Amino acid sequence: MVQITLPDASQRQFPGPVTVAEVAASIGPGLLKNTVAGKVDGRLVDASDLIDHDAKLQIITPKDPEGVEIIRHSCAHLVGHAVKQLYPTARMVIGPVIEEGFYYDISYERPFTPDDVAAIEARMKALIAQDYDVVKKMTPRAEVIEVFKQRGEDYKLRLIEDMPNETAMGLYYHQEYVDMCRGPHVPNTRFLKAFKLTKLAGAYWRGDSKNEQLQRIYGTAWADKKDLDAYILRMEEAEKRDHRKLGRELDLFHLDEHSPGTVFWHPKGWTVWQEVEQYMRRVYRENGYREVKGPQILDKSLWEKTGHWDKYRENMFTTESEKRDYALKPMNCPGHILIYKQGVKSYRDLPLRYGEFGACHRNEPTGGLHGIMRVRAFTQDDGHIFCTEDQIQAEVKAFTSLLQKVYKDFGFTEIIYKLSTRPEKRIGSEESWDRAENALAEGLRASGCEFDYLPGEGAFYGPKIEYTLKDALGRQWQCGTIQVDPNLPERLDAEFVGEDGGRHRPVMLHRAIVGSLERFIGILIEQHGGALPAWLAPTQVAVLNITDAQADYCQEIAQKLRKALPNQELRVETDLRNEKITYKIREHSMQKLPFILVAGDKEKAAGAVAVRARGNKDLGVMSLDAFIQLIAQDIAHKTADHAV
Repeated sequence: MVQITLPDASQRQFPGPVTVAEVAASIGPGLLKNTVAGKVDGRLVDASDLIDHDAKLQIITPKDPEGVEIIRHSCAHLVGHAVKQLYPTARMVIGPVIEEGFYYDISYERPFTPDDVAAIEARMKALIAQDYDVVKKMTPRAEVIEVFKQRGEDYKLRLIEDMPNETAMGLYYHQEYVDMCRGPHVPNTRFLKAFKLTKLAGAYWRGDSKNEQLQRIYGTAWADKKDLDAYILRMEEAEKRDHRKLGRELDLFHLDEHSPGTVFWHPKGWTVWQEVEQYMRRVYRENGYREVKGPQILDKSLWEKTGHWDKYRENMFTTESEKRDYALKPMNCPGHILIYKQGVKSYRDLPLRYGEFGACHRNEPTGGLHGIMRVRAFTQDDGHIFCTEDQIQAEVKAFTSLLQKVYKDFGFTEIIYKLSTRPEKRIGSEESWDRAENALAEGLRASGCEFDYLPGEGAFYGPKIEYTLKDALGRQWQCGTIQVDPNLPERLDAEFVGEDGGRHRPVMLHRAIVGSLERFIGILIEQHGGALPAWLAPTQVAVLNITDAQADYCQEIAQKLRKALPNQELRVETDLRNEKITYKIREHSMQKLPFILVAGDKEKAAGAVAVRARGNKDLGVMSLDAFIQLIAQDIAHKTADHAV
């Protein structure tokens, strides 16, 4: 007798072992039809798996997040089925689930084309229409090896070599196609109808650029067509907002193969950069940070002390001079400790907060580079707080409140908080970990934040908080962090004189708000679709004449505007070309300017301007003073649109 307990606490008894599908059938035919898999005592299993003991069971359907993941994984296998039918000599590698989709890595004698992808998608749809069952067979290791030997799937054989302790493996049969997987998978292809192949990319075997290159087919799959259509709409919107595309169209920056992974900032883009940097510099000043500047190149001996030379050297750019080895800094932390160590520090000096807009270099693989979001040369709004254990909680509370204000000013109102705790391999006592984790948690609670724990995700030397923001499309970007580090002060012998007159180690808090300025500006561009709020826009106002008769008046307006606000100069340009006014308005609108001012004879005679706001909004004719008041309000409140 097997007793099954369902999520509503109801129980069902069966005379012997029973499959997940049979339990679903006993509840009703509708549930059976929608059963993707089961969760037995918290473990996901196939619908065909037997339950041979008293257990708790949750039936997984497409409505469950786990059900959608299983659908995606099964779609990856379906890619394999279609590819092998169309291109029999292709060799299949791996096909995992990723966020909102899946991919399959494939080895083939020629590059796939967009036409190939269309053919693969069409074949997948034809296979789905056959409504065939996906059959699972647990198979002895030796037999699995023979199956893939006969099929010439040498990558599968190499994967089997990586699993020496597996005596039996799950083989999933899609008709004549077979793949190896731990599962679970859908019981039938009818669950796979809401899918789409999205793109082609290159990939390396085992993710190592020294290995052979493979081809990666990406796709997405959802529970139903409605969810798929919503995803496609989001992706279309994301494509419109792509910072690389907008960077070209708005003349902000470009990337060049003469220096891969670095950014060539154009005047407009550098203006945005400066606005972000100067804003963060004011944040430093107003919150007790002392700005410092460390050197770019540091001797090998320092990186040996920090452990980076042994553990991180492949990601560092190194050089040699006069028989000494150096590295371009991949982070600013060691330099800040060297600054801290100059002169004796007392407990009265703590907490001591250093901030730096530190340029860093990391030798990221070419395949991982992405616009200005993932680069090799970047600048961080880097800060390090030297404090005592007792001061951690207050510093976390202050930092979290500060971060919330900064994100709000940049247009982000939703933040996700995660606390990463001690990993399995770590240094330090359990008591010190308890104190550090508790201080971070209490700092978040004191800021009114709800947060999730990420067990085991902390660094080997200390826990950390990750601050993730959500953008206009609901995408998540992890930018901010604060991390407890007693390790680096120990390695580099940082001390302070305590109240007792003795020598003590400070705790170092690594913290960043925007993180990499390059990446954050890319996020900002996508968040606002290139239409940056007035305080950030590279050009805030364009002044346009209708005929040559108003050219001098427009120049006069521009000069007055540039000097209109205290402590800052408005960024104004004039367009006095002999072109139709509709053409000029359209051209400047395409550049997503916050405001366009038009002056004709009537406006000149009245000493006024016709004001157009972004989004083709006609605000009518107003005096120059009224417009100055309007734009000043926008800038002061950091609004994303004009305040009228």
